[in-house]
Amino acid sequence: MSGVLERPWVLGILAVALGVLVGLAGTWAWRTYRVYRERQRRAARLRRISLDLVRDVFLPDGAGSGLHVDYLLLTTRGLLILDLRDVIGNVFGSDSMTEWTVMTGSRRFTFANPQGAMYDRLAALRAIAGELPVDGRIVFGPQSMFPKGMPRMTLREESLEAEFPLGDRSAAERMVEPWRDAWSDIRSGLPPSSFPTRN
Repeated sequence: MSGVLERPWVLGILAVALGVLVGLAGTWAWRTYRVYRERQRRAARLRRISLDLVRDVFLPDGAGSGLHVDYLLLTTRGLLILDLRDVIGNVFGSDSMTEWTVMTGSRRFTFANPQGAMYDRLAALRAIAGELPVDGRIVFGPQSMFPKGMPRMTLREESLEAEFPLGDRSAAERMVEPWRDAWSDIRSGLPPSSFPTRN
């Protein structure tokens, strides 16, 4: 150790390395905290629009296969499927486009128009929902923008409460009481999906 102390440049390198490690650990901790905080906000938002929910479930499609559902909620308007899209950047898509594009600075990628998959999920849910009203939305996270307007069945996560207001919770509970048995049957009949989201 005395040899190291006799060479101050070694101490300088060790100090820089320690600083880099502390910086990386701080960056990792901040990002982890931000993800945690965003998940908590999302969970609170979903509780404010629903009376009950399940997430990451497998919805049978009637043809021997099934579809992954990020969230299925019981709301005062019936059952609501949410397909979450946590993309970052400007999203360009329309009802007629087969692919939608996301642009962030110089980065660009495309993904399949999610409306077709939503129509499939809605049809599968209607087949088991009986008289319960069924609806669905493709929900984009807070870091996405639609500069050319939003296609049908899409909305930003921050708009969920405006589009699906719960109102007084006890009044909402009374409103959905006639659906409770059907909801319980549907909920218990949906197995966990093998493709869970990270949301």
